[in-house]
Order: sequence, then structure tokens, then C-alpha cells
Amino acid sequence: MKAPVKTWTPTEYPRLYRHKNGTCYARTKAGGKPTWRSLGTDILSIAKKELDAREATGHQQTGTGCGPPARKGMTGAQAFAIRRHQFQRHSSLKPSTKHYLEQVMTLLKRSWPELEAAELGKITPADCEAWARRTRPQTSGTRFNAALSMLRSLFEIALEHGVRCPNPAGRLKRSQVKLKDLTERLPTRTQFHAWVRAIQNAGGRFSRHCADYVEFLAYTGVRVGEAGWIKWEHCDFAHGELHVHGNSEHGIRNQESRQVPMTGALRSLLARLRKENPEAKPTDRILKVTTAKKAMNRAVAEIGIAHITHHDLRHFFAAVCIESGVDIPTVSRWLGHKDGGALAMKIYGHLRSGYSPTACQVSFDP
Repeated sequence: MKAPVKTWTPTEYPRLYRHKNGTCYARTKAGGKPTWRSLGTDILSIAKKELDAREATGHQQTGTGCGPPARKGMTGAQAFAIRRHQFQRHSSLKPSTKHYLEQVMTLLKRSWPELEAAELGKITPADCEAWARRTRPQTSGTRFNAALSMLRSLFEIALEHGVRCPNPAGRLKRSQVKLKDLTERLPTRTQFHAWVRAIQNAGGRFSRHCADYVEFLAYTGVRVGEAGWIKWEHCDFAHGELHVHGNSEHGIRNQESRQVPMTGALRSLLARLRKENPEAKPTDRILKVTTAKKAMNRAVAEIGIAHITHHDLRHFFAAVCIESGVDIPTVSRWLGHKDGGALAMKIYGHLRSGYSPTACQVSFDP
């Protein structure tokens, strides 16, 4: 039996421990109770110097856990640099996640231009509330919540370094994220096929490839980050399944592969692509492009339907499956959700039909 991994491992230095994720922590006291304080590094020698500096300023001796500032006058820019170092060196985060965090960091800087130059110890809860009041109406709920989490993390860094206490953004409320109204956004099956034809007949160099890409997303429900990595060897025609693995280096979301059924539409698409590429090797990727945004937008304007994104095609797949009679937990597994269908129920619950999920045949025909 494999031995469990210890959460904390003592080092050669007193009061200095290493967490199982590699980060070094100091064992301190806050309010008379033992607690852990991150030292912001996984390099033991640097962690020891940081611990010595904190002890020299009396950071470990206060009853409140805040103590005299270990780094007087820490600015937002310094906290941003520490936060970036934290997630960039995090080995379990995918490059796409790190890129997203960089975008969130940029959003926070733009929405609060004075933050980088400001001393974090002097920022008040009222300042944070003012930021929230002017930022919330101009930002989507998801983006605002991400920026709020980033802001709180900056003050947590300041708290860990003894610059301030408590977190002035701790009481800010998160925005309520509104689910998209699929009845307004998604095309009908007739509109979808007309849209695909418009993409295919645009006359561009990659028009046909873009149309193939759009159909593939719509018939599989895979994410954009997964579609480009699907190869011919992932097609199991005998069992009627498509195996989704994602990037060979970083895997897919939730770190597990999954199987998506080959509907009649997907089989026809793959058969045509195979016929057009008879020399394709099992290790070759199926799709020739990794985005079709411009072609999609042009075709939407041409036939006069609502704007459609790559991710909307994932919703389109789920909607067609549910309307064809597939139960929501099954569709949730095909999409790669790990919540047993809770999220899918919120998004697609109103699309439920009375057909038998065992007897239905998913059809994308008008």
C-alpha cells in the first residue's frame, strides 16, 4: 500500500517547514495559537533568510498575528510580482491557466491604476469598496469575481509579510454570475446548417477547414483547447466513440480522458475528412485549423443570426442531445463535467424532453 504524502515536512532549520506542494512555511503563533505563514518561495535558503528577517522585526511575536511590518511600504507592484511568481512556478497549473491569471492581473491593474504605486498598508476598506462600485458595472460577473480574488490575494501577501492586517477587501461581495439564455443565443438546426454552408462557401483559403472545425465542435461538444489535439488514432469506429485526451503534455481539464459518442453527423463528417485525406497517419490531427472566429463572424452577419462563439457550439451539442432524449447526467459526462450533472442541470434543465434516453438517436438534421 502506498504511503500517504505528508502535508508538512520539517527542514533542517527550526520553525521552517516545507508544504507538500513545495512551498516553504514558517511555523508561527497568531493570537497565541500555532499557525502557518507562507514564505513565498520553494528555495530553502531564501526561505531561511525571509524567516530570519521576520524574526528580526518581531513579526513572530505579536498576539494578533499581524506584527510590525516586515517590509515597510510594500507597494501593489511588489505584491503583484510575488503573486505572479507564485502561480508561474506552480507546476500543476496549465499554461492556459497561467495565461488567464495574467489577464486577470491586467484587468485589476487597469481598473485600479493607482494600485501598483500605492502602499498596501495604507489602503482602506473604503478604497476597495470604491474600486468595486466603479468596476462591477463595467465587468462581467465572472471577470469581476476573478479580479476580486486576485485583489484579495495581494492583501494576503501583505498580511503574510506583516505589512497590514486585516484584509481590506475581505468583505467585498462577489458578483452573481448570470447564466446565458440559450433560447436567444443558440441557432436552430436549420440556421446552423445554413451558417455552416455560408462559412464553407466564403471562398477563402481556409473556408472549408473552418466549416469542418465548426461542425466538429458542434457534433462533439469538445472544448476549443481539446479539439486541436484530437488525432485519427482517437477515433474508435468499431465502438462508435471518440476519445478526448487533449494536449499530450498538459492533458485536459480535470486531468482525465473521456469518451464522446459518434453520432450519425460526426461519423459522416469523419468519413468525409478521411476520404479527403487518405494518406493521413493515425498520429495526425484531424482538424486543419485551431480557430474559426473570423469566418464564423462573417457568416453570422451574412445570414443574419445571433452572434455565435466557439463555446456556444458546445452548448449547441448539449442542447441537441438533450432535446433528442439523452438524460442530463449522461450529457454532462460527455462534456467532461465532474459534478454529476449539477451544472448541466442549471444550464440545460429547461430543455428536458420526454423521450427515452436509451432509445433516442441524436440527430443534428433540421
